[in-house]
Amino acid sequence: MTELISSGILICASVSWLIAQIFKTLIDWRLNRAFNVRKLFSNGGMPSAHTAFVVALTMMVAFREGVGATSFAIAFALTVIVINDAVGVRYHTGEQGKVINKILHRMLVEGEPLTDETLHELVGHTPTEAFFGAVIGLIVPWFFR
Repeated sequence: MTELISSGILICASVSWLIAQIFKTLIDWRLNRAFNVRKLFSNGGMPSAHTAFVVALTMMVAFREGVGATSFAIAFALTVIVINDAVGVRYHTGEQGKVINKILHRMLVEGEPLTDETLHELVGHTPTEAFFGAVIGLIVPWFFR
């Protein structure tokens, strides 16, 4: 385990995730004019921390082991899957959450709500959010080379 962490690959990927989460929190603060510390640990939103993490991981593997390494192929495949999931399945799940929340709001305007929780709408990413997560994931590894 020590060797895995000391290689810097996971540290770089984690720093990329943290930078994306900080940007996400600051963007949310600017847009909503209120600081929400929960944004630091939330999914969805601009930029995609998941994308930043896997792109940085893949870049570091490329730097350390080369693009011909099996580990690079695995990291690259993982990156493609994560980004596809973020902008595909998870994004559409969020859109469905928005529709269901609207239906519940319309049904319950005059009565008691069935639940005090709404469905989580921001579970995925737009292609733009994933793109900027990838930009972070491409930049941070240059400082860890």
